[in-house]
Amino acid sequence: MFLEQELRWRHLDGKLKLVLVVPNLRWCDGDESTFWHFVPYNLCLLAAMVEDICDVRIVDAHIDNMDEDCLRRRLAALGPDVVGVTVMMDQFAGSGHKVCEIAKSALSGVITVMGGVYATVNSEKLMQDSNVDFVCVGEGEYVLRRLIQYFLGKDSIPAKGICYRKDKETINTGRSDFIDDLDALSLPAYHLIDFERYSRAAERKSVDSPREFPYARIFSSRGCPQKCIFCQVEHIAGKRFRARSAQNVLDEISWLQENFGVKSLIFDDDNLFANRKRALKLFRGMIDRRLSLRWVSISTAVFLLDEEMLSVMRESGCEYICVAIESGSERILKDIIQKPVEFSHAKKMVSMARKAGIYVAANFIIGFPTETWDEIRQTVRFAEALGADYVKLFHAIPLENTRLWDLCVEKKAFKDGFDHSALRWSTGQIETDAFTSEDLTLLRAYEWDRINFTTVEKRKKTARMMGISCEELLRIRRRTLTAAQNNICSRQLPQLKK
Repeated sequence: MFLEQELRWRHLDGKLKLVLVVPNLRWCDGDESTFWHFVPYNLCLLAAMVEDICDVRIVDAHIDNMDEDCLRRRLAALGPDVVGVTVMMDQFAGSGHKVCEIAKSALSGVITVMGGVYATVNSEKLMQDSNVDFVCVGEGEYVLRRLIQYFLGKDSIPAKGICYRKDKETINTGRSDFIDDLDALSLPAYHLIDFERYSRAAERKSVDSPREFPYARIFSSRGCPQKCIFCQVEHIAGKRFRARSAQNVLDEISWLQENFGVKSLIFDDDNLFANRKRALKLFRGMIDRRLSLRWVSISTAVFLLDEEMLSVMRESGCEYICVAIESGSERILKDIIQKPVEFSHAKKMVSMARKAGIYVAANFIIGFPTETWDEIRQTVRFAEALGADYVKLFHAIPLENTRLWDLCVEKKAFKDGFDHSALRWSTGQIETDAFTSEDLTLLRAYEWDRINFTTVEKRKKTARMMGISCEELLRIRRRTLTAAQNNICSRQLPQLKK
């Protein structure tokens, strides 16, 4: 065990130095279009849970665009006993491992801890990296606190929620218990970061962008009862919907307004509308308490919307929703994806939301095993006919611990040369007798462009939503089509016209 060594590292005042790190995602992926404006909400929440028992700092190597030497010098200057790192998805796994490597090279005897989505899904694989000492598996707020107490010699090692080594053997205690009382968690420790750097800008221009600055992201619930084939949420946050009380969320919104001048919100919930009564209470509370900030929902279950819900949402400040339709094929939607979307209801809700003044984007996914070319074209046709303001077309991406991964194994549908460590959202990874990944890469890009930018008015409206000029929107379109074309051949693209 680490205990005797850890006690020697302990500071005389009884507090450990903990540094929580956001890796620079550019270290493992040079595609800037895949980077989102990442507010380190999760690290701020973790820090708030332990700052009474340790000296904690947060270093964001991504927002500062640190190179490896810069991070090494920063860690050496701070001199932490423990370095924690978060990685939110497999695509950026290499950057998290790099942080642990840098920490070990810069600091003698440092303990490294990795958490986040990637760690939860790949816990034992992470332990193959000798630079990783502990892995937090599952929700880490209470696990990290107990782990710090263990390092201080004040508690036993957590019984659940970690992977570590003992006598060269990997010990996996399984995932942590899901936290039932989310109201008991602390508010995020935004005082440990320069919050204005995050709240007054958005790195990536998209229709999902904040409606006004300064803004904040907020998580009001965890878990989702749906069973979509491609989603890891069941493994990460569970199928059981767990929500903070409406009062607790309203108090956080009020705190954000009073302390940080926040003028708009992004709800980051996996399923904000899973509990209808609670969602209505939250939105009506925003109205009653005059917390009617401009807000967006980036993951909206269209089958849980109705006229009353949309009306209350709009009155409380909602200006944008992204609805997940996923497919225009009845078979793919019901038999493969298993999402309870009815096409007629989806069309009705999209129309109703737009009439209420809410900008609507819609997600669609193509390229599932067993999907035919006719079904793919059916999805494209429905995406166009839906009447949304903006359509997003995605490749089906097989992530581990999903039924889509299992289906790809069963159908032998992985692309030749498939490498899970090199998984990228911008290119397809599934191939069948019906299509190649190159087919879908080109189709996806050109149909996205055709559906969304056919008319001058649509282009102007989307540019306004993205907060950019029509000229900049044209450049984004060109880059997207060029990237798709470069993935399959060297032929020159036709020039777009304004």
